[in-house]
Amino acid sequence: MLTLSNLSPPKGSRKPRKRVGRGESSGLGKTSGRGHKGQNARSGGGVRPGFEGGQMPLQRRLPKRGFTNIFKKRWAVINLASFKGLDPGSVVDAPVLRALRLVRGPALPVRLLAKGEIDRPLTFKVQYATAAAVRKVTEAGGTVEIAPLPRKAAAAEAPSEA
Repeated sequence: MLTLSNLSPPKGSRKPRKRVGRGESSGLGKTSGRGHKGQNARSGGGVRPGFEGGQMPLQRRLPKRGFTNIFKKRWAVINLASFKGLDPGSVVDAPVLRALRLVRGPALPVRLLAKGEIDRPLTFKVQYATAAAVRKVTEAGGTVEIAPLPRKAAAAEAPSEA
């Protein structure tokens, strides 16, 4: 029966480690397999990874690929489930979202998603809302107004013409 106490690796899969610097008759004494003098014989010697002896290294010979789109829109995502404690008839806009700590950091456009339920009429002033979110808000007696983009986000979205 095979148990932890009698497990052993397959024959030939394990090699004993090389013990260097153990005298001349060991075969790896004196210079310990490093040869005589030279960069690789010294402690800390050798070249950095990717160095090709002065030849242009592979990572510099290959062309660069792709780019980072600095005009890509980033959104502050909020869900309907976040507004359970608000009074009926409240207006939910950027200052209210900051007060509720649902939106942080720079002025980002707000995206309203339909996750969760809403049971009171609220007025949302957001930059984007999914169709399902609009449907749920209107069924609860509220409204969704599409507000213009915040100034910082609007500036980042359109490249300036110089």
